[in-house]
Amino acid sequence: MNYFRLPLEDWTNDFVYSWLIPVLGGFFDAISRVIYFFINGVADLFIFIPAELMALIFVILSWRFAGKGIAIFTLIGSLYLGSVNLWNDAMLTLAVVVVATIFSIVIGVPLGILTANSNVLNKIVRPILDFMQTLPSFVYLIPAILLFGLGEVPAVISTFVFATPPAVRMTSLGIRQVPTDMVEAAKAFGSTPWQMLTKVQLPVAVPTIMAGINQTIMLALSMAVIASMIGAPGLGSTVLAGISSVNVGLGLVGGLGIVVLAIILDRITQGLGTMNKA
Repeated sequence: MNYFRLPLEDWTNDFVYSWLIPVLGGFFDAISRVIYFFINGVADLFIFIPAELMALIFVILSWRFAGKGIAIFTLIGSLYLGSVNLWNDAMLTLAVVVVATIFSIVIGVPLGILTANSNVLNKIVRPILDFMQTLPSFVYLIPAILLFGLGEVPAVISTFVFATPPAVRMTSLGIRQVPTDMVEAAKAFGSTPWQMLTKVQLPVAVPTIMAGINQTIMLALSMAVIASMIGAPGLGSTVLAGISSVNVGLGLVGGLGIVVLAIILDRITQGLGTMNKA
């Protein structure tokens, strides 16, 4: 039985190779240079700071925002990363996560605010976010490699695309859940839209927004191993090396490093959300 063949593959390749790269190649190169400068600056800073001082900063942040137990775990986790010679790799992974998360917050939070105040925009953005979240993570690597080459830049771009939806969704949800009586009271006192946003809606929505940022960070870390396939440095490359050489021990060492980093970041951001809620 003959079926109609939709030439989507041909259309896509024609669009990319005949128009997108020839016309916008310089634009993507400029973006790549900016992101490369940014991420290398963050990575160099993290590595430049002595490991002992950086570990102390993590412990203090954990103690302040997550409690004594997580502070002790952070200390033990930092000692583990140093003892297996993965501290620099952990800092490189942290740099990718931090830069991707910053981009996700800068784009996702304002977009979430806009979708919370516009049902039309929300209906447009929601299916796009659904598409971004349901598309297999490996698929993000293809356009990232094509447009930005190999290394840290495509890793940040693919991580950003993969991790941004929670920031948008949770920001929109937080703004929409602000009690109506608070909004009406602010209007009655003559608040401008900007005052309404900054003095009523955002302060109330901060815990929900922080939950979205927490999810964004966790998704960014989950891309660490996958992004290593396109040259991303850090703990993911250690796990990938273990997989490639069927070295169970090396894979375990790198995997535990990612777990340590994930738990520390997760508990600190959760603590930030809880503190703002209190």
